[in-house]
Parts: sequence; structure tokens; C-alpha cells
Amino acid sequence: MSTTQAGGGATVRRLLLGSQLRRLREARGVSREEAGYSIRASESKISRMELGRVGFKERDVADLLTLYGVEAEQERASVLGLVRAANATSWWHTYGDVLPGWFQTFLGLEEAAAEIRSYEVQFVHGLLQTADYARAVITAGGHVTEAAEVERRVEVRLRRQRVLTAEQPPQVVAVLDEAALRRPWGGPAVMRAQIDRLLELTDLPRVSIQVMPLGFGGLRAEGGAFTVLGFAEPDLADVVYLEQFTTALYLDKPAEVAEYVAAMDGLVADGLSTERSRELLRSVRQEL
Repeated sequence: MSTTQAGGGATVRRLLLGSQLRRLREARGVSREEAGYSIRASESKISRMELGRVGFKERDVADLLTLYGVEAEQERASVLGLVRAANATSWWHTYGDVLPGWFQTFLGLEEAAAEIRSYEVQFVHGLLQTADYARAVITAGGHVTEAAEVERRVEVRLRRQRVLTAEQPPQVVAVLDEAALRRPWGGPAVMRAQIDRLLELTDLPRVSIQVMPLGFGGLRAEGGAFTVLGFAEPDLADVVYLEQFTTALYLDKPAEVAEYVAAMDGLVADGLSTERSRELLRSVRQEL
């Protein structure tokens, strides 16, 4: 599965580097076991490197390039430069005390994505949340009780949202089940402010918010919430993110991803149009 714990640009570079090393190895007819032996590592370590799951040591990559017959100085320098870029430290590393590794992986992919399409049932998507709404959701489960940790988690959620106004923001398509709008996280005032925020975000040219009316479209995604992340680089496959209670699944096998892409397409087709979604948001807000 093609994921990593590096940062936005570093994520892409790590994935590209892993893909490049795999192609070089296969072109040379070298097995993963042989490659691992050459750098004093296991076959599984080579597999993780090629999938972008681990960091890269410049010496290891240099030894692999030699094994793969890459001798041209310019080509070697290009690949080794990619190693240094892929190992860049990301902003969320300073929040490592409150963020599990599996979620740091998602942050890297989210920041690197050119397209983020999500379906949410329980909550408003993290990229669209207000601070008060995020605080209410984080504390609701009772698992995080320390005020300082709650605030650091809120900071992370708000920091993620900078991608929406970046110089080259991703295309964000958020399909939100109406039930999430009617769950009073934090109380009526918090929910009113949250809906106001959603209405503001619909003015952004690369953000599309659609509401799935109650009782409709459930069969499209009976497994619940999911996110499909797409990348501008042709060598990088789409990744499906499925968050669970204490971990997450990342899928990038074409057949699996295709099923979720089809489900997402269906949800977009079944959901209210963006304009009708805005009308429903205003209606729910009035009810609050």
C-alpha cells in the first residue's frame, strides 16, 4: 500500500522514489531478497521502501542504484537528491505526542493530494470543521480528557485546513450525510456556526459540498465513511482511506480503489446539488 509518514511534498517524493526504485529493480531482474541482501536488510524492508512506507538512507539507495546498474552520475545525483527531499520533516511531527503514526500517514497524503473526495456520516469532514465543533467532537468520546491535548488536536485540525487556501489547493468534494448536520455536537450555537462555515466554504472555487438527504443513498456506501485521495503525478495511484477506532486502512489496489471510486461517483450523483445543499444547510440552521 502506497503510504508514508512524510509531509505533503515529501510524501509525493517518497512515493515517487519508491516507485522509481521498484522499476529499476524489476528492469534489472533483481529480486527483493537480493536487493535486501545488498543493503544488509530484509526482503520486507525493500518492499516497504518501494511502497514509500519507510524513510530512505542515502547510502542504502546509492548501493541499490549500483546493484541496479545505474552508473550515470547525473541520474544517480537526481535519485539521491530525491532521497534528501523525501526525508524532509513535516509540520505535524511537532504534534507527535497527540497524533498516532497511522494518522500522520493520512496527513501526508492529504496535504499531497490534488483531489480529496469524502463521504461522511457521523461528522463534518475535518477539513471543514470550526474550532468549537472540532473541540466538541474530540471530547465527545471521552478518550481525550486533558485540556492541553484537546487543544493540540484542535490545532492540528485547523492547520490541516490551510490546504484549502493554498496556492494550488486540491479539488475537495465532500458528500455529507444529513444526519451529521442534525447531531448537536457542542449544542445549537456550535452547530449554527459550523453550518455558517460550511456555507462560507461553498464559495471557494475548488470546494464542493453536497448533502445526502436522510434515508437516501445509503446503499452506495454501506460500509460508512471513506475518503479517496488522488494525486497529480501519473505514477501515484489513488488511495482510499478508511478510519477505524484505533487505526486506519489504506487501500491502493486498483480493484479495491475502483469500487470506492464508483461508490463515490454514485454518492455525488445521488446527493443534492450544491445549490440545493446550500438550501438544506440554511434550513437546518434555521431549525437550530
